[in-house]
Amino acid sequence: MGRNTQAYFVGGVSALGGFLFGFDTGLMSSILEMNYWKAYFGNPGSVGVGVITSLLTAGCFVGSLCAGYLADRFSRKRTIMVACVVFSLGASIQCGSRNRAMLIAGRFVAGLGVGVLSMTVPIYQSEIAPSHIRGRLVSLQQWAITWGLLVAFWIDYGCHFIKSNASWRIPIGIQIVPAAILFCSMMFMPFSPRWLIDHDRPDEAQKVLARLRAGGDMQDPEVVQELDDIKEAVRVERETAVRSYFELLRFPIRRRVALGVAIQALQQLTGINVIMYFAPSLFKQSGLSGNNASLLAQGVNGVINMLATIPAILFVDRWGRRVTLMIGSLGCAITYFVQAVATGATQNKIYEDDGSVNLQLPKGVSYLVIVMVYLFVISFAMSWGPIGWIYPSEIFPMHIRSKANSITTASNWLFNFVIGLVAPILMKRITWGLDLIFAIIMFAAIAIIYVFYPETKNRSLEDMEVIFTGSVWAHRDRKRVMEYDNAHVHGDASKEAASA
Repeated sequence: MGRNTQAYFVGGVSALGGFLFGFDTGLMSSILEMNYWKAYFGNPGSVGVGVITSLLTAGCFVGSLCAGYLADRFSRKRTIMVACVVFSLGASIQCGSRNRAMLIAGRFVAGLGVGVLSMTVPIYQSEIAPSHIRGRLVSLQQWAITWGLLVAFWIDYGCHFIKSNASWRIPIGIQIVPAAILFCSMMFMPFSPRWLIDHDRPDEAQKVLARLRAGGDMQDPEVVQELDDIKEAVRVERETAVRSYFELLRFPIRRRVALGVAIQALQQLTGINVIMYFAPSLFKQSGLSGNNASLLAQGVNGVINMLATIPAILFVDRWGRRVTLMIGSLGCAITYFVQAVATGATQNKIYEDDGSVNLQLPKGVSYLVIVMVYLFVISFAMSWGPIGWIYPSEIFPMHIRSKANSITTASNWLFNFVIGLVAPILMKRITWGLDLIFAIIMFAAIAIIYVFYPETKNRSLEDMEVIFTGSVWAHRDRKRVMEYDNAHVHGDASKEAASA
């Protein structure tokens, strides 16, 4: 890690915000199958389950829209701390729920906190990171989500042996612990140096950069150069500062907004949260008998998800965003297609007494479906998982970064909400047809990424203007960017020779 040890540490601490969302998702996926939870809340049907799961994401949608103003006005650091308090309040309401309305209200409040965190944490990470490890640092957000899922899966698996309502109240209450840890830890984390400069506090920004880049040496050449670059970028941006959200629709920013919204929406249209929320139901639907078996399979799913994210963290700044997304999309599409064909050709759908669906698949096909789910998770975790958060956090100018990211993150939660609401219904009614829909979307995503998305790896945040001033057809604009890179390298070499 060397010079970047402090940046890794600060980025890792703030990534606990992702852990909270992953923890909640993992909890609910297993709690939905707990008998005591079902009995306490009146055995909700597919519509009821959809409402309960999706109300968190409705809160996330609202929270992410509010986060833009909060992060600009009160700083990224303080906004993260406020979000922890809101999330803890929502978790407390859920833990003490006396009826379904109280549970839903608690999930909405917790969602407000998660929505703020999901927008603010990637921005904070991208603004404290040097360009050559920015992708890796922001990837920690997604890795923390996978750890939250993993921990929650196994806590639920242990708690489902408890023969009382404590089986679901304990896991929900435990959510408060990581929120409290993040709140306390952020007290000792630095402000974003870019936010400090934007608020006319350059001396503090220089101290933060020195801490993050050079072990406290404020005269380090890299620190001085980065400080000057940020000052100049902020000065230029203020001349054309965005004063309202409507100005995000104007040229030239609207292209980046469209790309950010689309990539966040496509991350959800991979169907990842259908797998994460409803995998135990999918496993049982495919013929994996018993709650223990389906919950255990979900626990294994969490381990795979966490481990498969590691290569992306290590190599995303080497592989690049475009190629990684296209390969990941292909992997997701193939697994969905195989699963749809195998299920559609062999299923014999019946409805159980409790309203659940049993596809009565042959044993070999059941195992094939489970393997395809695991391979899908690997494909997602190595591509769309981290890059869905990386790309929007790095493409916008400083002065509009929070506003723009609040819109892109809101699109993620909007699609998450819709999918969470309708997925339980579609899983019962069209079964394998849902897999086919996701397969088609993923095949289409390959073309979308290739045609429209420029490569952003190893670019400084202040350097993005060059990447996005060319043609909207990214696959045709690579030559111009390469020419700029060559001129830029030669120009830097000339300056160094002259100074020598």
